[in-house]
Amino acid sequence: MAKTAKKTSRKTKKIDPISLQVIGGALHAIAEQMGNVLYRMSYSSIIRESQDLGAGLFDVNYNTLCESDSTPMHIGSLPGYLRGIEHTIKLKDWKPGDCILHNHPYFGASHSPDIAVVIPIFFKGELVGFSANTAHHVDIGAATPGLIIDVPDVFAEGMLMNALKLYDQGKRNESVWNYIRNNTRVPSLVMGDLEAQIASAELGVKKFQELLTTYGKDTVMQATVQLMDYTESMLRREIDKIPDGDYVAEGFLDDDGRNRNKTLPVKVTVRVRGDGVEVDLTGSSPQVPTAFNVPFEGSTKVACYFAFRSLLLDTYTHSEYIPQNEGSFRPVKVTAPKGSIFNPIPPVAAEARFCQIQRVVDLIIKALAPVLPDKCTAGNAATLSFAAYSGVRPSGDYWVFLEVNEAAMGGRPMSDGPDTIEELMRNTRNNPLEDLGMHIPLICDRYECRSDVFPGAGKFRGGQGVVKSQRFLTPGFVTHESDRHKDAPWGIFGGTAGAVGRLETYNSAKPGDVTQNYAKFSGLRVEVGDVVSYVSPSGGGYGDPLDRDPEKVIDDVLDDFIDVAHAHDVYGVVLKATDDGYNWGLDLGATEKRRAELRK
Repeated sequence: MAKTAKKTSRKTKKIDPISLQVIGGALHAIAEQMGNVLYRMSYSSIIRESQDLGAGLFDVNYNTLCESDSTPMHIGSLPGYLRGIEHTIKLKDWKPGDCILHNHPYFGASHSPDIAVVIPIFFKGELVGFSANTAHHVDIGAATPGLIIDVPDVFAEGMLMNALKLYDQGKRNESVWNYIRNNTRVPSLVMGDLEAQIASAELGVKKFQELLTTYGKDTVMQATVQLMDYTESMLRREIDKIPDGDYVAEGFLDDDGRNRNKTLPVKVTVRVRGDGVEVDLTGSSPQVPTAFNVPFEGSTKVACYFAFRSLLLDTYTHSEYIPQNEGSFRPVKVTAPKGSIFNPIPPVAAEARFCQIQRVVDLIIKALAPVLPDKCTAGNAATLSFAAYSGVRPSGDYWVFLEVNEAAMGGRPMSDGPDTIEELMRNTRNNPLEDLGMHIPLICDRYECRSDVFPGAGKFRGGQGVVKSQRFLTPGFVTHESDRHKDAPWGIFGGTAGAVGRLETYNSAKPGDVTQNYAKFSGLRVEVGDVVSYVSPSGGGYGDPLDRDPEKVIDDVLDDFIDVAHAHDVYGVVLKATDDGYNWGLDLGATEKRRAELRK
């Protein structure tokens, strides 16, 4: 029987700082290589182009030792996957050559389309850890192609794989492969992506074993303990700078995808005590009867971990080396009442869960803004436009395309909010239009910054949202997951609110006949020439608009983010046309007078 590594003792000889950083760098390089292999080998665009994935190494206590620079949701959830797998496969039961698939949202998974591949790492006959990754699969046979919203329970989400052995001691389980192949609408994509995940996890096993051989198991494992302790101490140091107290912020979500006239409250209480913090979601909506719920272990907790790491341990604001590992999770406790939208009770569905956690992160930022004004932003778009476009080819084969649309950030302490960007928890890339045109019958008619509203005004303005319009060349279906059609991103410290989003449909032959749709809907039938046009929210402003550099206001006018009247009415900047009639210049005297009037 294979042995399992014992927990590394804190009494083991400490590793010197130079060796520690070398081993830490090697671990991070392994995780990055795993992520690169995964997205370079994948078939579906959601992984290959958008890089909706995560990869890393873990010890036998399921601690994250290193992680790829990928989507925070993926890598942060993998310890939950491993703990969920343990319900079925105990540590003593792992064997060399095993390969496990797992995606059950009530056993640690982030949500069911995010399938994990886990391979145990043995060194000299001893189980020392795991190599694992997750990736978002384009279709797992759910009630609607690619994405679901309004379904009755978790069983309608598609294939649920609870610690299934894809390989058993190196022997391929053909029954499992056939089961997956026969229960997805796009088997070539799904099977190819699984092969890429296996290659990524195998690389992690190989590279970690090489690291153990080079430095010795005891040295490497002691280094991982010290690296996790170091990251933990770094985060605790930053939390300790925040005054003790309870910080509260509230918002709401549009609806659950079925009950259209009922908004869903989201309440965040951040309790800071010394060098630890608790995020309490008590007061948020009860669980809902659709898939608009959030798996607690794999998504709710991860969002809260991410919020504090991004606020307090941003790599670009620290001169110290900050390893990405389990240590950043330890100081953060997460509480959500059982039966709430953030801790649902099975078998309620929980696939469409991203908009909710985006709002949790945004509300954590809002709650802490009074005590962290130099680290917080104004209101971000804090949602997700996740569209599943699909149809059936003349051959009878399905095509399915998943698209993640950008939005905008709020104004920041020292700069404007970025426009048309993946903000907060997302960190995925946009999908090249050339890729779209080569593989599926969609044409992008419009892809640009929105021009119908102004971004939130402030000393640093909010980012401007995006417009993305996709036209169908054949009949098909659309399912869309989004939110924030009712609650605009807030302004802060005197800044004004941003703008809500919307989703429109029309036929290109009658562009004036526009239908306004809800943010989330399932299985909308579309015909040839129908256009689905998403308009994202725009970010809120940071600081008093009257403190904005007038030259930046001129730039915004020239870039068509605002107009001359808005510059005058909100920013107090008076512009005059230049002699050539093609530019604008600043009337400094009139601007000073106008701003003085507005300040009164």
